[in-house]
Amino acid sequence: MRLTQYASGGGCACKVPPGELERVVGSLPAVGGEDLLVGLDTGDDAAVVRIEEGRAVVATTDFFTPVVDDAYDWGRIAAANALSDVYAMGGTPLVALNLLCWPRDRIPFELAAEVLRGGADVCRLAGTHLAGGHSIDDPEPKYGLAVTGLADPARLMRNDAGEAGLPLTLTKPLGLGVLNNRHKATGEVFPDAVTTMTTLNRNASRAALDAGVVCATDVTGFGLLGHLFKLCRASGVSAEVDAAAVPYLDGVRISLADGYVPGGSRRNLDWVRPHLDAAVTDDELLLLADAQTSGGLLVAGELPGHPVVGRLVAQDGGPRIAVR
Repeated sequence: MRLTQYASGGGCACKVPPGELERVVGSLPAVGGEDLLVGLDTGDDAAVVRIEEGRAVVATTDFFTPVVDDAYDWGRIAAANALSDVYAMGGTPLVALNLLCWPRDRIPFELAAEVLRGGADVCRLAGTHLAGGHSIDDPEPKYGLAVTGLADPARLMRNDAGEAGLPLTLTKPLGLGVLNNRHKATGEVFPDAVTTMTTLNRNASRAALDAGVVCATDVTGFGLLGHLFKLCRASGVSAEVDAAAVPYLDGVRISLADGYVPGGSRRNLDWVRPHLDAAVTDDELLLLADAQTSGGLLVAGELPGHPVVGRLVAQDGGPRIAVR
């Protein structure tokens, strides 16, 4: 069965548009005390609460509709994506809970078992406990995890700790939204995209911590430009992006030319465009704003083996992103 045909969206491209989300979240009251180290204020990847000297809890949740037709691969992708928020904060995932929504009258429940098996295999690979969860009967299939991890409060990677002069490193190629959109429309399978989405950000996170990095975010549904803008706004800096240095998966530009662009990618670009100074085409900007599912880390620092795609610069009158 083609699971992607049972959902209106797919993967992180089905996120609520960032502008709409911020209007709602911005009206919520602050809840928490001095031990809440990372909360709603900067829109970071996960919440962080100090529980004792030298130790903090990192908590997050992430789930979405099918991004690929293969049930097992979808489970692996969704689990890797949920774990990524903990890695992006510099934490180590400790325990995860399944979140499963399933249309029992439309899709055999045996396929749900394959989804859960994929999630379990990724948790096993990550060394993370997987202990139950919650399921509901739902018109659209959805799957993900609620994840709790641990981190050192003195060694967090936050999106509000960027400083002018730091290079920007990207740890996975872009184009996942475009290729997933083509897969949904045609059924064509892109093995490199699946491999990219199921690769844990664990090693990149450890390398960043070892390098003394204190500022990072993962690149998911808001695209590279959207997540970079949030980082710049939270850190009080601006950024420059070298478009030619950004890596892409094979077939992305051809798929873009053929019109396979998720609506989420276009919404991302519309949201960030007022803050751009761009000397590239709109097609290039669409790729930079492409909604990624289980994308890589964007690190304010240099990591061996990964491309530097830009740098943070001093802010002058508000966060701007120059794309050259």
